[in-house]
Amino acid sequence: MKELSKIASAVKASTTLAVDSLAKQMRVDGHDVIGFGTGEPDFDTPDNIKTAAIEAINAGKTKYTPAAGLPDLRKAVATRLKLDYELDYDFTQITVASGAKHSVFAALLALVNAGDEVILPAPYWVSYYEMIKMAGGIPIVIHAGEKDGFKIKPEQLEAAISDKTKALMLNNPSNPTGMLYTPQELFDIAEICKKHDLYVISDEIYSGLVYDDKQFLSFAAISPDAYERTILVTGVSKSYAMTGWRIGYAAASPEISKIMASFLSHSTGAPGTMNQIAAIEALQGPQDGIESMRKVFEVRRNYIVKRINEIPDVSCINPDGAFYVMMNIEKLIGKTIAGRLIQNDDDFAVTFLEKGLVALVACSGFGAPGFVRWTYAASMESIREGLNRLENFLQS
Repeated sequence: MKELSKIASAVKASTTLAVDSLAKQMRVDGHDVIGFGTGEPDFDTPDNIKTAAIEAINAGKTKYTPAAGLPDLRKAVATRLKLDYELDYDFTQITVASGAKHSVFAALLALVNAGDEVILPAPYWVSYYEMIKMAGGIPIVIHAGEKDGFKIKPEQLEAAISDKTKALMLNNPSNPTGMLYTPQELFDIAEICKKHDLYVISDEIYSGLVYDDKQFLSFAAISPDAYERTILVTGVSKSYAMTGWRIGYAAASPEISKIMASFLSHSTGAPGTMNQIAAIEALQGPQDGIESMRKVFEVRRNYIVKRINEIPDVSCINPDGAFYVMMNIEKLIGKTIAGRLIQNDDDFAVTFLEKGLVALVACSGFGAPGFVRWTYAASMESIREGLNRLENFLQS
């Protein structure tokens, strides 16, 4: 048989989904596993949103829509971006895709030619690295350490730019760190991108989940120049507890939006019509559920950060947003726990799952070896028990 695609063959499976799969299999086998692997709200989709989808199905609204999404949904997105970020987009500048992940991929395909470099701050969401390669690009990783709040400095960005650099991938607030760039930090980054004529793919899917009264600023809202060079990606999955509905969207210049729509028309087409109608209700309906969920997440964050920092040999910094905590396990490397030598974060995650019955994500796949990621998109009862198990596990 002839050789398979080198690009596809080189793609690594998602670390988060792999851990979740193993944890689910252990549950099937009868083990009492607590999962903190995949990041999705543990809240149910609000009833008004579910009702809108049911009514759409009953009304026969189950046919194809334009590849870029229903015009009414794109208008609802544009209105929401104006209300939330003070950004002015015509609905024709909005493209709807099967989740924010799909929107990021479509954005990369719209920008990247073979051999183009895309700067990727680390820690990064695991799929960014693979998607850049799938688009034919070369990921150029900039490492942002814990002492810097997991945020890159302007001089790091400047030093990473070459004549092949096409774009910067920015995730704010961040998965896996939960850290939020300040307006000044974003302005400094924007000035460098302007200087070197770089596009910015700004994944802002967690923008509705920011804590401690901190203010989120969309990258596209920094300046008219930033607006022109930004592909803003977001969606309904996190803020509206709609992960399985697979509705993401991107806002960009007319030229980029047209290219993205063309790509979608020849790949997946638009998401399910009833799902799009549900998203319209999410964006146009009551918004108080976002704040209620955000407050619950903040309480959980405060608890998990306090508990982790009370346990010997592990620590974490306080995240500003999203629903993740990066736990530093560097002091455990080289130690034997539960009869196993812990040589890296992968060893820790597997051993903790098999012996402690808690599923975390090793952060080597996020470009951050020596850390594991917890999500507090889980009940407080599960969080308490998970941390109790961590304490017992570290004593074994």
